[in-house]
Amino acid sequence: MEQFHVDIDATAGNAPGPSFNVAPTTDVLVVVESKEHRRQLSVMRWGLVPSWAKDTSMASRMINARAETVATKPSFRHAFAKQRCIVPADGFYEWQAGHVDSAGKPRKQPFFVRPVDGTSLPMAGLYELWHDPSKFGQDDEILITCTILTTQATDEFASIHDRMPVVIQSRNWDAWLDRDLTNKEQVASLLEPAGALELELYPVGTAVNSVRNNSVELTRPL
Repeated sequence: MEQFHVDIDATAGNAPGPSFNVAPTTDVLVVVESKEHRRQLSVMRWGLVPSWAKDTSMASRMINARAETVATKPSFRHAFAKQRCIVPADGFYEWQAGHVDSAGKPRKQPFFVRPVDGTSLPMAGLYELWHDPSKFGQDDEILITCTILTTQATDEFASIHDRMPVVIQSRNWDAWLDRDLTNKEQVASLLEPAGALELELYPVGTAVNSVRNNSVELTRPL
């Protein structure tokens, strides 16, 4: 809340605890602009469910949105125009192909990527509200979900993977979160690859490959 100048905690005591291996369809903390135009911390489920979806089955396939097509793709264009958020994280994992294990079999080497200064990475996100018809009139009728934008990796990270998260630099937080800013060209101009920030990356153990493993040890350098 301090880093992102948040003055409303809307998590209602339901904020998820620390996670070092966040899986699709689990809850994450996000920063949004409230209806009163104040910066707010909220809880959303990772994996976008558009308002027009019949059910939540697509959520696990909607954890990312490509920055190149997000303004026009039906699943994301509404949220891109009006419902944007920042998804803070200590960093992200990426897997590099071209390695072999001790038995000579091909494998992918996981890397952890994080800001050098130890702050949270301000990843660009979108969110949607979906009404669950089976819970009509109940407190949990509305499911709020989010997705993270990705773009082409910068040169220094391209050898690890060809995609990386999009970030919103601090000078653009107000504009990105502004619910009244709907011009797609102006919104798109705020997007930058994570590599625009000063990052460090290093190989980590393969325990991160299983979502059953979740401890700070996953982020330790090999």
